[in-house]
Amino acid sequence: MTLATDPAANLATLIRCPSVTPAEGGALGALEAMLTPLGFAVERPVFSEHGTPDVENLYARLSGNGPHIMFAGHTDVVPTGDERDWSHPPFAAEIVNGMMYGRGAVDMKGGIACFVAALSRYLQKHSKPKGSVSLLITGDEEGPSINGTGKLLEWAAAKGETWDASIVGEPTNPEKLGDMIKIGRRGSITGVITVYGKQGHVAYPHLADNPVRGLMALLDALIAKPLDEGTENFQPTNLEITTVDVANPAANVIPGRATATFNIRFNDSWTSESLQAEIHNRLDLAAESNSYRTGRDEPVSFDLAWKDRPSHVFLTRDDKLIESLSKSVAAVTGQTPKLSTTGGTSDARYIKDYCPVVEFGLVGQTMHMADERVALDDLETLTRIYERFLEDWFG
Repeated sequence: MTLATDPAANLATLIRCPSVTPAEGGALGALEAMLTPLGFAVERPVFSEHGTPDVENLYARLSGNGPHIMFAGHTDVVPTGDERDWSHPPFAAEIVNGMMYGRGAVDMKGGIACFVAALSRYLQKHSKPKGSVSLLITGDEEGPSINGTGKLLEWAAAKGETWDASIVGEPTNPEKLGDMIKIGRRGSITGVITVYGKQGHVAYPHLADNPVRGLMALLDALIAKPLDEGTENFQPTNLEITTVDVANPAANVIPGRATATFNIRFNDSWTSESLQAEIHNRLDLAAESNSYRTGRDEPVSFDLAWKDRPSHVFLTRDDKLIESLSKSVAAVTGQTPKLSTTGGTSDARYIKDYCPVVEFGLVGQTMHMADERVALDDLETLTRIYERFLEDWFG
């Protein structure tokens, strides 16, 4: 029996599976083939929801007596973009000068490959773990995130699964391995403002109401004053306007409506409910105190719609999980990782409702880029960190 102890070989196998979200692309099948010889029981449920693509997921479990650690991640990858921008084919896993090239090399097939290799090495030394290990792997992290980790957790919990802790293998290190462990994430919420005016000819503005003027006043109310100054563990809350549109191809027509989309990454000063209330209040005040044109009395007319489900802010305070992983990183790399809550959202936002969760993986400098790549030395180092963690966690 050949065990998957080589992280580079594991990763090459996964990269060669073109699992562009939401396609499985053979990646979950390849992962199952690695895990089954290790004694894992593997299930691959498919989840569906109207208006979204069906998504295949994987849950694998190796049972023992003791604490249950979950490794979580995703095998789906973002599209390659124009393949002419790549120096090496994005699904070939070519190695040049100690670097492996391919879509998903760091985000995040590399983390999965290293965890499987670490488990294989651990099991070569121990007949079985002093506890349980599971892998919770989705094919919907880079997509809508509707038929992936959230539903997979619900499905597993309904079967009686419980977990003591989880590591998400996202690329968390900004410069080199050992830089950073993510122990929390800011929340995320997206809103769309629609301002209603009255269409008309630009030469006769008194017969029209230009919604762009009203929209500019509302957007200024959102960004003029900071939402907060940050907290002990989090950066300041940040609001960014991401689109502004009037859907008007004619230069001589005042549009009838204007819309803008904004996204907020918020810290633990807020809940999604309190933040929504603050945004509504700012917009209401701005609408009441502004008009479409000087000399007009009518306030700006607008609607605000919140898109999708908000991602909630969270902070992990589990000392055993954080200390075990930090000690493992320091033992292998010689440096103590920074505990951080920076960056965007991840599937840890779902896992935190079931058990303590942290994130630690490869260096993320090339994720989502053409020529995404990983150093073979980093694959070996991360494997050793994960193996050391398993020894400490079960020891």
